[in-house]
Amino acid sequence: MKVRLNLAASPLENKRRFLAASSFLGLLALSALVVLSAHAYRNWRDTRDLRLEISGYESRTEKLQHQRQDLLSFFQNPKSLEVTDHAAFLNSLIEQRSFPWTKLFMDLEQTLPAGVRVVSIAPRMEKGRVQVKLLVGALTDEGKLKFLKALEASKEFSDIQVRQETRPQSGSTDRVTLELEAWYATT
Repeated sequence: MKVRLNLAASPLENKRRFLAASSFLGLLALSALVVLSAHAYRNWRDTRDLRLEISGYESRTEKLQHQRQDLLSFFQNPKSLEVTDHAAFLNSLIEQRSFPWTKLFMDLEQTLPAGVRVVSIAPRMEKGRVQVKLLVGALTDEGKLKFLKALEASKEFSDIQVRQETRPQSGSTDRVTLELEAWYATT
């Protein structure tokens, strides 16, 4: 015969259900940890090549930034600036020499009415466009107006602005002289 004798201040409790539930939850958490760790490792392994490629691009970008800084400091050098200015001057001379004078005269010939003549022409190249200053003499006001209308109707000339109109007193065959500016299309 067995006698159960409990000498404790509080009665003995059965903790088997608590231990079973906590063991089950612990195993569940451990399996979730294993699955998530395996997934994280696979992601890390799959992106390893991408990370190496990105670091290569970053180092190449840094190298190019250093080269850019070196080039900027080289071109900010006073001697380099002098050479650049000289080259720009020579390029502007070449641009002026390559101006299509023949085409300009042909276009003006088509727009000039009778009794109107071109006294002077001063082209200026500006960012690939040509601004032309013209000094035009006319025998009559009617000829002047015909010239301006023909110039405005022309496809080659645009943004025509009359800067000055004068009437010479004596010594000139022209009754009216016009000073005007226009943009000329070289193509």
